[in-house]
Amino acid sequence: MLNNIDAKLFGEMIRGGAQLLANHREAVDTLNVFPVPDGDTGTNMSLTMQAAVKELDQAAGGDIAALALAVSKGSLKGARGNSGVILSQILKGFCEVVINSKEFTTKVFSAALKRGTEIAYGAVTKPKEGTILTVVRMTAEYSAEAAAKNADFLVFMQRILEKAEAVLKETPEMLPVLKKAGVVDSGGKGLIYVIRGFYNVMAGIEIPAEPDETQKGENEEDAPYADIHDLDEITFGYCTEFFVTNIFPKTTESDIDKFRDALCGIGDSVIVIGDLYLVKVHVHTNNPDIALGHALRLGEIDKIKIENMLEQNRALKERLKADRKPIGIISVLSGAGLESVFKDYGADRIIEGGQTMNPSVTDFTSAINAVNADSVIILPNNKNIIMAAEGSKELAEKKVVVVPSTNISEGLAALVVFSPDMPIDENAEAMTRAMKRVKDGQVTYAVRNTSVDGFKLKIGDVIGMTGKGIVAKDKNVFPVLKKTVEKMIDESSEVLTLFYGNGVTDEEAAADTEKLREAFPNLEIAAANGGQPHYYYFISAE
Repeated sequence: MLNNIDAKLFGEMIRGGAQLLANHREAVDTLNVFPVPDGDTGTNMSLTMQAAVKELDQAAGGDIAALALAVSKGSLKGARGNSGVILSQILKGFCEVVINSKEFTTKVFSAALKRGTEIAYGAVTKPKEGTILTVVRMTAEYSAEAAAKNADFLVFMQRILEKAEAVLKETPEMLPVLKKAGVVDSGGKGLIYVIRGFYNVMAGIEIPAEPDETQKGENEEDAPYADIHDLDEITFGYCTEFFVTNIFPKTTESDIDKFRDALCGIGDSVIVIGDLYLVKVHVHTNNPDIALGHALRLGEIDKIKIENMLEQNRALKERLKADRKPIGIISVLSGAGLESVFKDYGADRIIEGGQTMNPSVTDFTSAINAVNADSVIILPNNKNIIMAAEGSKELAEKKVVVVPSTNISEGLAALVVFSPDMPIDENAEAMTRAMKRVKDGQVTYAVRNTSVDGFKLKIGDVIGMTGKGIVAKDKNVFPVLKKTVEKMIDESSEVLTLFYGNGVTDEEAAADTEKLREAFPNLEIAAANGGQPHYYYFISAE
């Protein structure tokens, strides 16, 4: 009989949940609603859990509160895509309750699941029922009843898993798009694998280690970035960074505020963020010893980094001063051709990603810090990336505005109207308006047999899509391209731009473009090699 979870078991549970999800990542990926190669829910959730495990490993040996805090922070840093961000928020709320509990019983597990639900719902602007949110909410609600009747974790976990599976089966009835595609919610399925991984660890059921080749390189250390605050006038010569850990029980939040004030008295660029469990400190000062001395009054210090900025800046000062912009632009896309086009129109940094690989919050934060600009505009170019982009604001050290482009056409339209002489908020408004004037389409292929939007599809069928869903199918690319264009344009359309990707040669693209000009003589049509994977064509109409 298992009535309480200790630190060792808690750590094993997190690792077990991450491993079981990793083992079934591809199965979760295949549950995407549309039959196109966008199935990345399992990948995003798995990478989020792996980031939590990485942080957990670094906290090994600590008590359960320390481990829970590591899981919370790690999952946020590594959150990818909507599903990963929502999972990180569930874990954040779950761990918040664990951190503040003297013991970890079934009632505490229930309360933790409820808190995770609250934070996850709060992170989504317009929550949709029939998704992972519904699965976690209804499971959490039932778990209170199950905990009241079962102190034994093995019985309790069996009950809530049965409930979660039952809710998952109902998701197609709650969300019509799922019912139309004949699938259950992928995020909810991924969450169940995590919870079942917890149960398997508790019950002593072995979880096979099945390395996933797609995750190679994901555990590399975060790329370092140059600290370039106030390079034109260096008053304080030492960039000092460290963590305050194992904070003394007597320390209060007021003490942390006083610590921040003390640092302001001996330096500038002061950042003190965190809570009574972990504080991250950054300060430029001529007296690192005094800064460390103040910190030692709060707790232990760890990961100390002191850099002589005067020495560093002798080489960088003039170049960085000349190159620094008021506003930098970060864009997410995949394909060498698209990258070249976006940089030609002013994008400073490209994060590789898109439909089949969503960047994490950490990816965005690293890119933001690497852009030599006072503020940054982010173009996600995919609706599943917007939440992670927004999440980077909390970790960024400069103003960040997310212009919520959902596709390449919108992102490019936004870039075209960007003006470096306008304030960032005015630019964001103009870019958002420009996005609304374009129509977007894609030509790709089906990756499974299904019936969607009135089309009966088989694996390999070429399909055309617009914002209204699937509008064409055929065995060949051009008939689908032509039909998709017909569905996109209207009397106001004047310009059509094609970006062709892998699977379309230069000669084929030239031939397709010429046939479109014959079919639509009133349109100005241009084509460029985008180099994007999976999609034969991205289409933009204005």
